[in-house]
Amino acid sequence: MAVKNEILQVAQECRLNAYAPYSEFKVGAAVLTVNNKVFVGCNVENASYPCGTCAEAGAISAMIAAGEHCIAEILIIADTKCILPCGNCLQKIAEFGNAETLIHSADLHGNIKTFTLQQLLPHNFDAGDMKC
Repeated sequence: MAVKNEILQVAQECRLNAYAPYSEFKVGAAVLTVNNKVFVGCNVENASYPCGTCAEAGAISAMIAAGEHCIAEILIIADTKCILPCGNCLQKIAEFGNAETLIHSADLHGNIKTFTLQQLLPHNFDAGDMKC
């Protein structure tokens, strides 16, 4: 539980930096790698929808830029009910996680729901799908 609280705090702090002038829907995310390193991201909107970036994608990009490649857990926080990653972000999580990767969804009131990647994306596309 201590790790979940740590990534909750950094995701919440990062959420405050989200650039969401159009929707005013700020989202923060924190990735915990298997090496116990934490990377954060926030959503970045663009007037030319859908050119923005999801918080999860930003955190995963920061993880890759730092040389890490394996997600153990990811936490997403918004100022609404507990939200789940979009399909595009679930596929990104699948690329660097596995069926048991934990996905935590939090709201600003401390409510957290936890799922495995398998529960949210039971039939992800992977490299093996490109072979005949």
